[in-house]
Amino acid sequence: MIGDLEEVDLFVSRAAAEVVRMYKQDLRLPKSARIFRDTAASAPPVGGFYYGVYHTLVVAPATSNTVAKCVLGISDTLVTNVFAQAGKCRVPAIVFACDTAPELETEAPKGMVKVFPRRVDLEHTDRLRSFEATQVVESLEELRSSVRRRQSEIAAHG
Repeated sequence: MIGDLEEVDLFVSRAAAEVVRMYKQDLRLPKSARIFRDTAASAPPVGGFYYGVYHTLVVAPATSNTVAKCVLGISDTLVTNVFAQAGKCRVPAIVFACDTAPELETEAPKGMVKVFPRRVDLEHTDRLRSFEATQVVESLEELRSSVRRRQSEIAAHG
């Protein structure tokens, strides 16, 4: 999906870098893509939100830990800092939350598994839905659709 975007910057958490290696996935990225890794305490790449560099933030996937931190206003990682700054700069966010239903099937490195999100995880996801300029999506297809809709909005106002 990322490969289909014309311009994209990736903000990669330490956990995301580990997961990509676990799943042995090669990302097909646009030539213009820049990758920012979670290596600095102050997350300097977030400055682009202040200067209008970004029109949309996509957090995908968003673990229960990331969602909880976003809901509670904790911005101590690159991803949670980017989410906070996007909100402060009124940049719309699309969040592909992992924990959206009491019972889910998810892909693990060795195949599909059932997971049962805790009540607190579901509550945080529901609370995130109420955030201004934030859309929570529950599937890859819904994510694709939301990104396409956002691209259309930008083109119409661009």
